[in-house]
Amino acid sequence: MRTRFAPSPTGYLHLGHAYSAMLAHDMADAAGGEFLLRIEDTDRARVRPEYEAAIHEDLRWLGLDWPEPVLRQSDHLDRYEAMLDRLAAMDLCYPCRCTRGDIRAALSAPQEGAGPDGPVYPGTCRARPMAERAPGDAIRLDMTRALARTGDVTRLTFRETGPQHAGLQRLDPDRLLSEVGDVVLARRDIGAAAYHLAVVTDDALQGITHVIRGTDLFEATFLHRLLQALLGLPTPLYHHHRLIRDEHGKRLAKRDDARAIRTYRDAGATPDDIRRMVGLV
Repeated sequence: MRTRFAPSPTGYLHLGHAYSAMLAHDMADAAGGEFLLRIEDTDRARVRPEYEAAIHEDLRWLGLDWPEPVLRQSDHLDRYEAMLDRLAAMDLCYPCRCTRGDIRAALSAPQEGAGPDGPVYPGTCRARPMAERAPGDAIRLDMTRALARTGDVTRLTFRETGPQHAGLQRLDPDRLLSEVGDVVLARRDIGAAAYHLAVVTDDALQGITHVIRGTDLFEATFLHRLLQALLGLPTPLYHHHRLIRDEHGKRLAKRDDARAIRTYRDAGATPDDIRRMVGLV
């Protein structure tokens, strides 16, 4: 069993991060497996070295350990580009110059229950070939072509062990088209892989057998399973855990400094106190 915790160094870790990291560490430890730390640092406009250092410091303080060296996504951009080239060779992606404002203007009506990338992209740039890729373009997956390439996508499944969606999950082509759509594979602002492509690449590279993460990413897993099939990558087991929320029921965010791990530590809390706060004891 091999699990991982993959934070982005764009702020200080909070109680929700503590819960996810400790749960992944505990599950690997109980099975005699291995827990890995991965740094998802491709968003160069927001990452800070002090936040990356704090991730290591906070997790060590919680009592977690992992093998070194740690995989940092910014060291493997060529690997993500190679994956993108494989999809392009299958004619499954296209360059997109649209801004968020362009997308909002193109949508005929507000969308309820948006997918893993927010509102489903209306397909404005879908006819552009990859040969027209220019600096500043995002790269999108052509979902219609991806589904056609896969064949009967309903045969693709993944196993979920989390408390809200336990059981075998099967891909639905209609939902992938209407709720996921042509997602971004490489972001226009940084020219590097977006989350969906990077995460399936890294999980395969590191031999992750169990992906343990928040239930807010459950819907994205259907897209991840499709990308794994297209790229010939293995599919791990998934465990989407509950989210840690504040007293008003709102999920925690990095800007919520009052619940940062280091805030509690500076106030005299112990790692066992943190475990009690998130319900792990």
